[in-house]
Amino acid sequence: MKIKSSGSGPPDVDMTPMIDIVFQLIAFFMVITNFEQQQADERVTLPRDQLAKPPEVKRENSLTINFGYEKNKLGEVIDPNPYVFFGDEKLTVEQSALKLRTESQFYKTIGTDLKDVTVEIRADAGVPSGLVQKLIQLCQEEGIGFQRFALKATQNR
Repeated sequence: MKIKSSGSGPPDVDMTPMIDIVFQLIAFFMVITNFEQQQADERVTLPRDQLAKPPEVKRENSLTINFGYEKNKLGEVIDPNPYVFFGDEKLTVEQSALKLRTESQFYKTIGTDLKDVTVEIRADAGVPSGLVQKLIQLCQEEGIGFQRFALKATQNR
């Protein structure tokens, strides 16, 4: 009696568990990723400087302010007036006083001394330095009271 041998081809592999694992890994890495770039704003092109370097330790209490221009998708400036960006809001320096007072009040409410809060200003390279100084003075005014500042720049390599 002859026995027919079944074809010994490669076995079929079920890829469903592999795909599940890959998606779980993607979700895991998205959760543990440092979200510092979340405070970055594409409307702000930081100036370049040789002396710029990231802080050695992460600041515990910091308020990030993005100060730049309204730009189109190609990165071209649409409006020549610089704005302070708080999420989707765009305000002039003068208009941002109310928002800064609210932020200051928040830190006071949670019991954080304003001396311990660092205001990180991410100003576009094209924003005049006089306006950045005006923003810093506004942050120091009575009723707001921030005292510690850091200006962000991109390091030349």
